[in-house]
Amino acid sequence: MWTEEAGATAEAQESGIRNKSSSSSQIPVVGVVTEDDEAQDVFKPMDLNRVIKLLEETDKDGLEEKQLKFVKKLVQCYQNGLPLRDLAQIFKILNLCSGKIKNQPRFIESAYDIIKLCGLPFLKKKVSDEITYAEDTANSIALLGDLMKIPSSELRIQICYQQASSSYKIQMAEVGGLAKTMVQSMTLLENQLVEKLWVLKVLQHLSTSEVNCTIMMKAQAASGICTHLNDPDPSGQLLFRSSEILWNLLEKSSKEEVIQQLSNLECLLALKEVFKNLFMRGFSHYDRQLRNDILVITTIIAQNPEAPMIECGFTKDLILFATFNEVKSQNLLVKGLKLSNSYEDFELKKLLFNVIVILCKDLPTVQLLIDGKVILALFTYVKKPEKQKIIDWSAAQHEELQLHAIATLSSVAPLLIEEYMSCQGNARVLAFLEWCESEDPFFSHGNSFHGTGGRGNKFAQMRYSLRLLRAMVYLEDETVNKDLCEKGTIQQMIGIFKNIISKPNEKEEAIVLEIQSDILLILSGLCENHIQRKEIFGTEGVDIVLHVMKTDPRKLQSGLGYNVLLFSTLDSIWCCILGCYPSEDYFLEKEGIFLLLDLLALNQKKFCNLILGIMVEFCDNPKTAAHVNAWQGKKDQTAASLLIKLWRKEEKELGVKRDKNGKIIDFENLPGLSAEDFVTLCIIHRYLDFKIQATHKQRELANKSWEDFLARTSNAKTLKKAKRLQEKAIEASRYHKRPQNAIFHQTHIKGLNTMVPSGGVVTVESTPARLVGGPLVDTDIALKKLPIRGGALQRVKAVKIVDAPKKSIPT
Repeated sequence: MWTEEAGATAEAQESGIRNKSSSSSQIPVVGVVTEDDEAQDVFKPMDLNRVIKLLEETDKDGLEEKQLKFVKKLVQCYQNGLPLRDLAQIFKILNLCSGKIKNQPRFIESAYDIIKLCGLPFLKKKVSDEITYAEDTANSIALLGDLMKIPSSELRIQICYQQASSSYKIQMAEVGGLAKTMVQSMTLLENQLVEKLWVLKVLQHLSTSEVNCTIMMKAQAASGICTHLNDPDPSGQLLFRSSEILWNLLEKSSKEEVIQQLSNLECLLALKEVFKNLFMRGFSHYDRQLRNDILVITTIIAQNPEAPMIECGFTKDLILFATFNEVKSQNLLVKGLKLSNSYEDFELKKLLFNVIVILCKDLPTVQLLIDGKVILALFTYVKKPEKQKIIDWSAAQHEELQLHAIATLSSVAPLLIEEYMSCQGNARVLAFLEWCESEDPFFSHGNSFHGTGGRGNKFAQMRYSLRLLRAMVYLEDETVNKDLCEKGTIQQMIGIFKNIISKPNEKEEAIVLEIQSDILLILSGLCENHIQRKEIFGTEGVDIVLHVMKTDPRKLQSGLGYNVLLFSTLDSIWCCILGCYPSEDYFLEKEGIFLLLDLLALNQKKFCNLILGIMVEFCDNPKTAAHVNAWQGKKDQTAASLLIKLWRKEEKELGVKRDKNGKIIDFENLPGLSAEDFVTLCIIHRYLDFKIQATHKQRELANKSWEDFLARTSNAKTLKKAKRLQEKAIEASRYHKRPQNAIFHQTHIKGLNTMVPSGGVVTVESTPARLVGGPLVDTDIALKKLPIRGGALQRVKAVKIVDAPKKSIPT
């Protein structure tokens, strides 16, 4: 019982350009199933072996006519389609015909007729035929690619015409590697536009398959197609089909390898010219859509730092196109040009903002950004809507571009500090934030990626403005930060925070928490190491910190961002309160230490180190001890009990083992050591003994000249405090065992550095008791900075660690 396999032939001629959203494969046609005996006779195959034998004969009179006659009969016999079981023999006949074309041109028509039959659905007698004859089918289809070498335009077009029908043929093309031969055939068609377009059409259909895309990529299809984007083509099909193939290659094969193929001067010059032409002279819906597609492909390539974007002049042009609407230019490329508020032009504007963010990651681009006045162009959006001004964009479009521009500034402005300051960047952002907080009626559409959570309010504008400020503050550029402080930023940030917490908004809770986190991080960046700014932070600032610390601990597991806000809060305690005695005292009076210990008792490791570091610093304040001693947790737990519990938990996590007497039993119990290894271990022990003795000797020498040193310094009070801490450490080392693997952390004590030991406790049997140190005398687990960007930790200033100090007080 013969059936048609699902599929349909492509149209003989294709008019116009199909929209990208239309299907690249045709609607399959299902043939009629019949068991009629008469119909079966129609499909009865001829003796193919006889035809093959005849075509293999040579040097006989009238042989050519006889051969042509039999091939014509074969074509008539299979006019309803080629059976899968006969494909191998039929394609052998096709191959024999093609081999005769050079000397016997009349065989072109025979080959053409057989190839035309391939446009019909393949026929199968059994359901299993597709599997049984899969190899024959794949080899047969692959042969079509080889036939492209025959210098016949008619034959080449007919070969390409056949490839658009069934999914089974596509599958067999994958197995046979047809995509590779079709890519290679492109080199034969440099000046033959019609044939080239047909080949591109075949590759467009083949590239809907991941397997074929991988094959094409390995055959260098991406670079081969891209370099010919500007070839003359009145129909416009070449550019359309080429861009579609490049899209498919990027999506369905190795993106990195495709980008590598396109990251050369020749490809980028071609893309640049195409984009310029479409930008300046493309007015139809299709042209604008194609222009945007080319820009997206370019943006993907620009992510490769090795792509010569600057060298080919593409970067300069893209910056010009991105800013010509906002910054007037006399450049001929944009003279007289104007973007409409059409969807395609609106998408183009956002894509150009996006490509600037990508390009600025390449530092040599910075000068081009300066020349193009990018900061000034982006700042034209950082202002409240002007009702009287006629704008080209709709209200929703303008809002989305505004948010996109501010987000772009967060990436670009930190690279262009001078331009940011010359544009009065701080003043602009603070004024915009003032409007964000005002009661000025404003209907936000909140219908874009950047506008998420901002419908009907100004949260989105506030969110991105604060991100921009945070990015600038964390440059630690004193010019920027000083200017912010002089403009009242600290007071303004505290005011915004207080205003937000006075109007709870559960609907947009996640965004509100992000805004609060960023405000605290900005304040931390401004106040760190500046006593006067900490004083400005003052009691109002302490109040907002305490407000966050009183948050229900259960919310930390909500996933909304409370844990990020808590990190920011702890960071602000470190940077904005510690070191400012009035603020410290106020924090203590408001039971801040109790709140810290409550958080510590939650036993969440991600917070413990930071809280412990803050507690250590607070202990410099003589009023702290009373608060620590007065604290009681659940079940009347004391602070000392809590700290001991944390220590035991740490030991357990480290896997420290002890015997029944409490002695650590696995320092030396190391598996897999040879006799030579144990000798080396003994040497290490002795070396550590020597270093410990040397350290104590240096301390004794330092003590002899200590009083003289104090007499000569103007900071005697601070030095005496460091001296007392040092004496405590030495005294402890005389009565307790010093950790074998102890390291020394550098601790900041009111303007002076001193060295205090810390680390896990282990026992060294070979070291005299009088020379070894004991338990932790002091700890500095101080993360000096804990910035958070969009919920992710970004920058941590770690304390300096040295093996052993040469002097008690480093110079």
